[in-house]
Amino acid sequence: MSAIAYIALGSNLGHRQEFLSSALQLLREQPGMVVSQVSGSYETAPVGGPPGQGPYLNAAAELRTDLQPRELLQLLLDIEQKLGRIRLQHFGPRTLDLDLLLYDNLVHNEEDLIIPHPRMHERMFVLQPLAEIAPNAVHPVLGRSVLELHDACAAGAAAAPMAHFEEQTAHDSSSQAFGETMAGKNLTPSRELAGQRALVTGSTSGIGRAIALELAAAGADVIVHGRREDAASAVAAQVQAAGVRAHVFRADLRDADACGQLVQSAWSQWGRLDIWVNNAGADTLTGDAAQWSFARKWQELQAIDVTATILLSREVGALMKEAGSGVLLNMGWDQAETGMEGDSGQLFAAAKGAVMAFTRSLTLSLSPEVRVNCLAPGWIRTAWGESASEAWQERVRRETPLQRWGTPADVARCARWLVAPAASYITGQVIRINGGAVRG
Repeated sequence: MSAIAYIALGSNLGHRQEFLSSALQLLREQPGMVVSQVSGSYETAPVGGPPGQGPYLNAAAELRTDLQPRELLQLLLDIEQKLGRIRLQHFGPRTLDLDLLLYDNLVHNEEDLIIPHPRMHERMFVLQPLAEIAPNAVHPVLGRSVLELHDACAAGAAAAPMAHFEEQTAHDSSSQAFGETMAGKNLTPSRELAGQRALVTGSTSGIGRAIALELAAAGADVIVHGRREDAASAVAAQVQAAGVRAHVFRADLRDADACGQLVQSAWSQWGRLDIWVNNAGADTLTGDAAQWSFARKWQELQAIDVTATILLSREVGALMKEAGSGVLLNMGWDQAETGMEGDSGQLFAAAKGAVMAFTRSLTLSLSPEVRVNCLAPGWIRTAWGESASEAWQERVRRETPLQRWGTPADVARCARWLVAPAASYITGQVIRINGGAVRG
């Protein structure tokens, strides 16, 4: 991806959170686009415009995109129109407002395209969500960070503090009632995992990172695991931004001794652990690994995906059982039981099929104190999906009833539910997250 851009999202008509969520999903579905960060939602009073408007929900998002600035602006306008934006009044109410705030360090000033956004530094409803995800991004004209602009705006603002609450992903009648009837009041985030202590292996990128941040948003303290200190520290900082504790442990899961040390160190860090997610897996599809022999790829998958998952689960599961409670979550593959042609199909079916079978047996050993489940993602747009050929892109759309790639966030939201008290009667299950691509 050639550029990092930041956008602001707002809505004050209809089911406001649904419009924000729909806009983000449409962005995620665009070729050459990654929605790499999304802030929480903030409720604010309207600024300017006709009287009698309802309050806004505002958020910010970080995009990594191949689109040029004018192409990105046009995409934002198209999404606004698709989701019902009608421009009748200046600063009038709208289903959706998408503003391009920053595009790398670009300074551009034409009548129909001004970057950075000319009023972003004056608007607290822009700066507060933006500071949540990009506090160190620098305004290329003013030469000040987003956090500095936020603090300066806050010091001079007379408006009441803005309420902040988590993005709602369910759109049934109860969630709509919450989002719409509580307008104007201080809204409390859903923190169903508050006080819980979690570790997510392989949480420096992709699905693992998304799960770590989702658990943090739900109130859990999170230990970030990876092999790269810089990447792990960056995710830990984002975890802490959710108002919870974070810690980093590095470990090479190909080493059985390192697996044991990781469990003992993590368990001791906060006195115990309540949630353990075995997300780490060998990447044999991208980079130099894509050229490895079949035998070497299998060796890597067997070491990280299979053996490490088994060793970690057994050791931390025993500690949880002794402590009287806990939740383990493993990572399978939706086609492991049905099969897929080619080397990758054979490799992943063998590795992930083993994990799924192990999960079911471990459940019997650790029940009733510890719940053990397995997620089985399908076509998820991670590093390989971003670079997949057009033929693969078409195959995904053809084989998936929902006609789109899944995202790390789709998996993370399911993980959040599955480790939470709401799923307390679910154990020994393999949950497919695949848009209906594999059924039964």
